[in-house]
This record gives sequence, C-alpha cells and structure tokens, in this order.
Amino acid sequence: MKIVGTAAEAVAGIGDGASLAVGGFGLAGVPAVLIKALLGQGTSGLHVVSNNCGTDGRGLGELLAAGRISRVTGSYVGENKEFARQYLAGELEVELIPQGTLAERLRAGGCGIPAFYTRAGVGTLVEEGGLPWRYRSDGSVAVASPPKEVREFDGVSYVLEHGIRTDFALVRAARGDIYGNLVFAKAARNFNPPAAMAGRVTIAEIEELCELDPEEVHLPGVFVQKVLALDPEQAADKPLERRTVRS
Repeated sequence: MKIVGTAAEAVAGIGDGASLAVGGFGLAGVPAVLIKALLGQGTSGLHVVSNNCGTDGRGLGELLAAGRISRVTGSYVGENKEFARQYLAGELEVELIPQGTLAERLRAGGCGIPAFYTRAGVGTLVEEGGLPWRYRSDGSVAVASPPKEVREFDGVSYVLEHGIRTDFALVRAARGDIYGNLVFAKAARNFNPPAAMAGRVTIAEIEELCELDPEEVHLPGVFVQKVLALDPEQAADKPLERRTVRS
C-alpha cells in the first residue's frame, strides 16, 4: 500500500537542488496541494520540468514567487508575469522546447529510452543552438542552448533529443487506488502521465481513493511510489486561468 497521511509527509524527501517533473496543463491537473507542502517545507534550488510554471500566485507560481526555483524546462511561459520577469532579469534559467518534444522526452525517460530523433525544431535555433537559457542583468545572454545532432532518415533531417529523468515527480489524478494506479480527467491527462513516468520517485495527489477496474487505468502503479488522498475541499479546488477567452 502506497498511501501517505499528509502532504508534508509525502514531500519530506525532496531536498534542496532536486529535479522535479510536475504535471498539469495551465492550471488543469496541477498538484497544488503537494506544491503548497513543498513551499511550506522550504525546499529551494529546484530544477523543475513542467509544461508551464503556473500563474502568478497559483501552482508552481507560488514556488517561483518565493524564489525556490532555479531552473525551468518547459514549453510555455503562459499567464505568469513573475516567470517572465525572473527570466529576463537573469534570476532564472529557462530551457524552452517544443511542447510535443517535451511530452515525448518525459515519456521516453520513463520508458528507459535515452534519446530519439524528431523533425520538430529542424532548421531553427532548437537545432542550431543559441536560444537564451539565462540572461545577465544587463540583458546580454549568459548561457545559451548548445547545437544538437542532426541525422537524415530517408532523405529527411531529424534532430536528436534526449529523454528526461528527474529525481521526483508530482502529479494529480481524478481517481486512484492504494497501489498507485491512476485515472486522469480530461486535460489533466495531457502532461500528468509522462511527468509521472519521468520521476524516479513519483508522488500523486488524488481526488478520489477507490478501487479501479484494470481496463480504465491510465497510468499503472509501477510508476507511482506515494499516494496522497485529498479531502473534499482540496479535491474541489480547481482554478481556471481565464473563465472567458473572448468577449
């Protein structure tokens, strides 16, 4: 049985400087309770791999505002002004990569695949290198992305990308059982499964603890080491980035 009693107990092993894959897309499916526990624990110098870094004051944005994150690998700055400020001020190292590539790098890492070739990014700075990872305070580039290996298959160029493995992963699921088998709801299924696969120790917060039919499992418990069952108030807390996208 993989159940833990509290969020603080679940994240207790995450130390300073740890690498962390975090599920969610925007604010959908974000493991907010575990993130708050990590904030309360005081862990710093985190290397975070996530599609985006939450919003100002929500999700990973809480850790970011507190200065607990030193590096982000992601695809989308999104609705987070503090993320942009820290990046442009040289306070945060950021590796921006194509969204599909990020998902596949996480999945590949979890499957034991060290690297793969993809057409995404061929002929751009993704391939050639030079994307700013960290700025200096004067706006010049302190650290830039390196060039990547390119190989042709059937006359078509592909760029080499490496699988991602992290020390820990934090994810949120709609339902789960005592063995760590998980079911995700709607958009929460986008990045939570590959993030969970990439973590050497994966911690899942779940909205409902129940028995699952094997046929409905989205992520098998072999990828999950700890399960935190949320209370009804925590499970119901599902903020949106924007309720209206057009007038």
